[in-house]
Amino acid sequence: MKAIRIHEAGGVEKMRVDDIAVPEPGAGEVRLRVEAAGVNFIDTYQRSGLYPVKLPHTLGMEAAGVVTAVGAGVTEFRVGDRVASARTVGAYAEEALAPVAHTVRLPEGVTTKNAAALMLQGMTAHYLACDTFALKPGDTALVHAGAGGVGLLLTQIAKKRGARVITTVGTDEKAALSREAGADAVCIYTRESFPEAVKAFTGGRGVDVVYDAIGKDSFEGTLACLRPRGMFVSYGNSSGPVPPFSPLILSQKGSLYFTRPTLTHYTITTAELNARAGDLFNWVAAGALKVRIGTTFPLAQAADAHRALEGRATTGKVLLLP
Repeated sequence: MKAIRIHEAGGVEKMRVDDIAVPEPGAGEVRLRVEAAGVNFIDTYQRSGLYPVKLPHTLGMEAAGVVTAVGAGVTEFRVGDRVASARTVGAYAEEALAPVAHTVRLPEGVTTKNAAALMLQGMTAHYLACDTFALKPGDTALVHAGAGGVGLLLTQIAKKRGARVITTVGTDEKAALSREAGADAVCIYTRESFPEAVKAFTGGRGVDVVYDAIGKDSFEGTLACLRPRGMFVSYGNSSGPVPPFSPLILSQKGSLYFTRPTLTHYTITTAELNARAGDLFNWVAAGALKVRIGTTFPLAQAADAHRALEGRATTGKVLLLP
């Protein structure tokens, strides 16, 4: 079968289309025929070496498709079931393995494309808004990268929870998409100061929480956006990792909270995984949550997908279609 692998870390030129054997599921695993694979920044971090992986490595963690084989002891799924997982082993391939404990069954009304767009980014948006800083009516939030896959979903969920939301985006087109998702205000950071925009939005108070997937480039400005005892949620580093800083800066800026969460710790149990996925699938099926699939690429063009994502040329979700 075809798979996109790296044999050494580096740029997109390190990605290769390899012919490899179809994997056999072990105990507690299923194999699925991948109908859609999500392209995420974590894939680029693994490819570049920021997040080291054992080589050679088949990229991709997020996939949806149809079960083609089950491993020993698996009773939760059977061949033919439609499933999705954010813990897929080698999603950039025609077939891939996934642990049963981190795999969910797709209900009617949820396509495999939408599922692949939700398993990592959707559940990230869910835990950020519902748990990391549990938004409630009257709260104000700043969402960086408001037209990205997580940003559009996070904005919608924040509005469902009664919060006021200001987002940052890079272009007028992205601003329009962010407003469609429910943002109360949008700052085009390429031509205006987002800390000043936040100050105007909040009457000088600052937001209760910032959800920041940008990292290095937005760090200092984000600190200036928070109210006293506000929370800085750093959940990504698309511009590079946040530089080392002294905890004293948090006290100087208003006794701020800083956290760096990851989905793994918000889906520790199968019950928690199913609860989050269930909320997302129910909202999508009811039309209460809109999934924007911005761009799709054939499997062989995975390098182009990485170029588009890293170049901030995408909106919504980027998918590979094997």
